[in-house]
Amino acid sequence: MSHPILNDAQARMKKALDHTLHEFSSIHTGKATPQMVETVMVEAYGSMTPLKQCAAISTPDARLIQIQPWDTTLSKAIAKGIIDANLGFNPIIDGKIIRVPLPDMSRERRQEFVKNAHRLAEEGRVHVRNVRRDAIETAKKAKLPEDEMKRLEKDIQTATDKAIADINTHLAHKEKDLLTV
Repeated sequence: MSHPILNDAQARMKKALDHTLHEFSSIHTGKATPQMVETVMVEAYGSMTPLKQCAAISTPDARLIQIQPWDTTLSKAIAKGIIDANLGFNPIIDGKIIRVPLPDMSRERRQEFVKNAHRLAEEGRVHVRNVRRDAIETAKKAKLPEDEMKRLEKDIQTATDKAIADINTHLAHKEKDLLTV
């Protein structure tokens, strides 16, 4: 038997988990992914535009991001946007495409990324706990029968434990990716 308060809490916990995973995907592990550059802002036609809206982004191999602008006159602006984003990348304009080779990551840099992943995971866990607190407060205000209230609190706690376990599992994978050379 599901309860509207529980359903709402689960949906909000899922959102917190998804947000945390999205944040994880932006931490690069030394393996090239389009997510590393797709939100880089590029000056295109007089306004700032996310890179993914003005180019095709692919990763032909694990050490290279390849960018193909829809309009080749934007090549310089795209390269400048990547440099300005301060990601530690050095884009190379090569005819109609821009190649972005990934630098080798030092141990220190990997450790920094691991620290960042831990910080993001903790933010996710805090968010999940806040959802639990709000859901239990809402349940108390609803003045439910005691047995229903107990069951609901237990279900909310189960959902909380699951969401936090998911975040921890993904954190462990991310940490392993970051530390594997």
